[in-house]
Amino acid sequence: MATIIYVGNLAPSTTNEDIRALFEQFGSVESVNILIGRCTGASGGFGFVKMNDTSAQAAIAALDTALLGGRNLGVREAGPRNRNLGAGFGRGIWRY
Repeated sequence: MATIIYVGNLAPSTTNEDIRALFEQFGSVESVNILIGRCTGASGGFGFVKMNDTSAQAAIAALDTALLGGRNLGVREAGPRNRNLGAGFGRGIWRY
C-alpha cells in the first residue's frame, strides 16, 4: 500500500527532482508532484510524494523540519482529499 506525503514550505526554486532525491534516501518514490499556479507558473510552495508505507513513515520522521533551499520543510502524511475545497473564489488555480 502507498502513502501520500504532504511536503510544505518549499522554496520557489525547488523542483520535483530535488524532492525525489531527498525522499529516495528512505526508499522507492512512486511519484512527486509540486503544485504550480496556473496563472503565475510559480511553485505554490507545497507538493506531494507517494511512497510505500514503511519508507514513508521513515521519511516523515526524518524530514519534518529538514532544511531544503534555505527553508524548513513541513512533512506529514496527507489527509483525505477534500473535493469541496476551492468551490468558491480561486477554484482550480493549481495544476499538477
